[in-house]
Amino acid sequence: MRVYEALKWASSFLQENGRDENAGEIVLCHVLKVNRTGLLMNMREEITEDQEKSFTEFIHKHVEGIPIQYMIGYEMFYGRSFFVNEEVLIPRPETEELIVGVLERIERHFGDEKLHVADIGTGSGAISITLALENENLHVYTVDIAQESIEVAKENAKALGAEVTFYHGDLLSPFHKTGQKLDVVVSNPPYIPEEDWRGLSPVVKEHEPKRALVGGEDGLDFYRRFMEELPNVLQKKAIVAFEIGVGQGEDVKRLLQQAFPHAHVEVVFDINGKDRMVFAEME
Repeated sequence: MRVYEALKWASSFLQENGRDENAGEIVLCHVLKVNRTGLLMNMREEITEDQEKSFTEFIHKHVEGIPIQYMIGYEMFYGRSFFVNEEVLIPRPETEELIVGVLERIERHFGDEKLHVADIGTGSGAISITLALENENLHVYTVDIAQESIEVAKENAKALGAEVTFYHGDLLSPFHKTGQKLDVVVSNPPYIPEEDWRGLSPVVKEHEPKRALVGGEDGLDFYRRFMEELPNVLQKKAIVAFEIGVGQGEDVKRLLQQAFPHAHVEVVFDINGKDRMVFAEME
């Protein structure tokens, strides 16, 4: 079987079974140990019997509901490979836009100042590690309630050479204990309403950690808790950045305005035109 034939089969098989037809490309890159460019340049190359067997097994497992990223053990985020397993949420492309927005606002708001930045809800460490690697002026802390998630993030920080301080705790509680004040707080908290959880794809619902996805009855529980805790840990001049669920922009904006009446609060839409981020800038 040639590369293009393997991709053609996978695309058709995945589509027939209601899965993302592009998953075949990710899997074949993994099996052949090449990047996408290498794959495209060798479309007419033969693959070995062992490679074909491995490829078809991956595709069948994905059709059964197992996320590709958990099978191959990594996901690309902001140009870097992050180890993932079922203890952490798979990083999404939308969160890369949150990173861009945070870095732009830090530059505009603080310039080259040395800052204390916290990412709340570590997961794989995608946000905290990326921020630490993209801006050397940031002292990045990250917090997660699950020790299992912290271990994954620590592995990623070590592999990617990022200096991040890890705390095991609930939301901002570690900073209440230490008295550390923060210049920037970033979070992609659980924001899916309980009712919507029941309608999610089995690929997500049966494999990704529910604790990282569901934010109570209306999806806003964690944002409400943030508003109670943020005033006690933020510097007077600060930035808060949240990823949000579609349709939650105005609700989260209102919560921030109630907690910080003088802040500039902005709902930002993603490349698909959906409200995806809320930023608050305090002078």
